[in-house]
Amino acid sequence: MLRFTDFKGAVLIAVLPRIIARTLLCAGFRLLVFCMAGIAAADTRLPSAEQFPIDNLPDFSFMQLLSDFDWHDMEDERWNAYGQGTYISQWHPAFPAAYTNLNGSPNSLLPQAQNAFTASVDFYGGLKLWDGTELYGAPEMISETPFSNLKGLGGSIQDFEFQKAGTPQPTWYRSRAYLRQTVGFGGESSHLSSGPMQLAQNIDSRRLVVSFGDMSVLDIFDKNTFAGDLRQQFFNMSFMTNAAYDFAADVHGYTIGLAGEFYYDDWAFRAGRFLPPKNPNGLDIDFRAFKFYGDQIEVEHKHRLFDQDGSIRILGYHNHVNAGSFSDAIAAFKADPAKNAADCTTWNYGSGNTNAPDVCWVRKANDKFGVGVNIEQYLTADIGFFFRGMYSDGNTEVYNYTSTDRSLSLGAVFHGRLWNRHKDAVGVGLAQNMLSASHVQYLQMGGIDQFIGDGNIHYSPEQVFDIYYKYHLLSSVWTTADYQFINNPGYNADRGPVHVLGLRVHLEF
Repeated sequence: MLRFTDFKGAVLIAVLPRIIARTLLCAGFRLLVFCMAGIAAADTRLPSAEQFPIDNLPDFSFMQLLSDFDWHDMEDERWNAYGQGTYISQWHPAFPAAYTNLNGSPNSLLPQAQNAFTASVDFYGGLKLWDGTELYGAPEMISETPFSNLKGLGGSIQDFEFQKAGTPQPTWYRSRAYLRQTVGFGGESSHLSSGPMQLAQNIDSRRLVVSFGDMSVLDIFDKNTFAGDLRQQFFNMSFMTNAAYDFAADVHGYTIGLAGEFYYDDWAFRAGRFLPPKNPNGLDIDFRAFKFYGDQIEVEHKHRLFDQDGSIRILGYHNHVNAGSFSDAIAAFKADPAKNAADCTTWNYGSGNTNAPDVCWVRKANDKFGVGVNIEQYLTADIGFFFRGMYSDGNTEVYNYTSTDRSLSLGAVFHGRLWNRHKDAVGVGLAQNMLSASHVQYLQMGGIDQFIGDGNIHYSPEQVFDIYYKYHLLSSVWTTADYQFINNPGYNADRGPVHVLGLRVHLEF
């Protein structure tokens, strides 16, 4: 472990003002250079990288500053600490809707103009306990006001940061606290750079990695270079992962689990078991790991196509949880109309519709299966393409993620080097989310789930077009403008389309 002596502690106190001053001066210098470059580029020619030196300077890193004072080894880390802050503001104008919250079903996206926001802060810490064993932790804060109390959109929730129980008041919680054990088996050696939840170190191309503790399933499974880090990329939740991927997670998106990854050169094999919440999209985790669980397995292969890097991943998941079947809920209501949505006696979604079925009456141990594909491919050094698709059986209520049974998404990201803005990016994405036949029938009868249920439905796939421009504003600061077109919100052709304008400010430190 890294230990600071009393002498070094005194030196740190002495140089801390210098570090702060250096950081402020660096940011001020970048702003000045940016303004001067804008004046110099007043003609119609595209400015060169030399005219924008702000784009060529490194972003601020506290760990790098320590390294500059010989207080930290950025190549072989014993510890590190990082952080981020993200603010997203969104607005949609009024949109047409034939009906809203029909017959007491409460899950419609309200058709009048609305504002929404999210604000998040994360601190990431990593510590090498001994060679091959690392400990990671991350407290997180969320503050939010969603559209319509986060109701009315299926897989196309317009801001990935939204959580089921978020409030405008900041809420702190533990997002991650897990151990990672790595065992090398040789092959080629490569270097992992320092970053959030990653200590800088050399690794073997053939290795076993085991992680255990509090984490997100998406920390390990269904990663994608061009559609995954939504604090820097797309806003819409359809692009964070397969929208039909009902991965185990609590209300904040995290859970407890055990995962193993085996890397063999260009191949990777992953498997994991994670704990679901006690109730759908709830906060409390069910610790009966052999009674209720979410399992997943993934195979990945990296390749070179037309001399460009790419990857393909095949993912399968199996949930065994206390969930209600849509067909069972419909049969129970038809047999006994007293078993309706308004009169539920157990945990339910709060519908007031006495003429609708509800899954609350038929929850039992049920299985859910899904399989998906995830492709990423560089087309050139500065243009990347992605595709995801997943099929879930859709027989039971969505337990952890979005109200989606089948999903498709694809798009491209263009690197700012193409127009001499080296840290800017443009992304364009299309997604389509779909429901199973029994899910549609349940909604047609007025039933609801966690997110959708207008009281009736003229079913059509929910579709989203998302385009953003990410602008590198200052050292480690980006601002992003985003536009989304959401067709058939809540899978209902009687409502919408919805236009969403968004602005994001993202800081890394």
